[in-house]
Amino acid sequence: MTDPAMHSAQTAAAQAAEPVVVAIDGPAGSGKSSVSQQVARRLGYGFLDTGAAYRALAWLALERGTDTSDSTSVVDVMGDFDYAISLDPDERWVRVGASDVTEAIREPRVSEAVSGIARVPAVRQAVNALFRSMVSSSGRPGVVVEGRDITTVVAPDAPVRILLTAAPEVRAARRSAELSSQDAAAVAAALHKRDASDSTVVDFLTAAPGVEVVDSTHLDFDQTVDAVIGVIRTNVPAQTGAHDGI
Repeated sequence: MTDPAMHSAQTAAAQAAEPVVVAIDGPAGSGKSSVSQQVARRLGYGFLDTGAAYRALAWLALERGTDTSDSTSVVDVMGDFDYAISLDPDERWVRVGASDVTEAIREPRVSEAVSGIARVPAVRQAVNALFRSMVSSSGRPGVVVEGRDITTVVAPDAPVRILLTAAPEVRAARRSAELSSQDAAAVAAALHKRDASDSTVVDFLTAAPGVEVVDSTHLDFDQTVDAVIGVIRTNVPAQTGAHDGI
């Protein structure tokens, strides 16, 4: 017979070993990736860019000449998806099999295809399970997980759930600044198209119950990072912080 006290202690130990999850959601151009990366760096947490997985799958589908609008074909590609990503905010890499696709997944052709990939329910289910496994086995005190529907589907029970947003024109300007090699009007048009497409899959502009909104429309980068860390400080016990004195 199991000793109830021992079982309780083992359960508590297992829970304590689980990384703190900071879930950050929001639309394209809201600064999710750069802000999340800096927050993770300051706290000594891991950083998981979930969008990279969908982009990597889109890259693989394109490399194979797969019709990314055909859900059955996309699911077939998913069966061969050997994916790995660094959770170190200071060492970013993404791999599909033996191929380093860190830069390739940011190409315009991949950006155009990724919404079709992410719209397939079977793909989202499989990739979300992959995310949870990555976080659980990260070996980090916490992981900042950013992307779409992270706060509602991937990590609905996370102790910190944030919707990071900004006005559409501000998001377009920021994305244009990031992609200096592309025409500003084209970048803005692509962002608006992405918003329209993604809105058919997930409501990324309305915070679900329990999700705190950080609107960075009138905040610079450092102020946005501070605002996010402020939310984490409010929701995470003091002993879980690593570098930033939470």
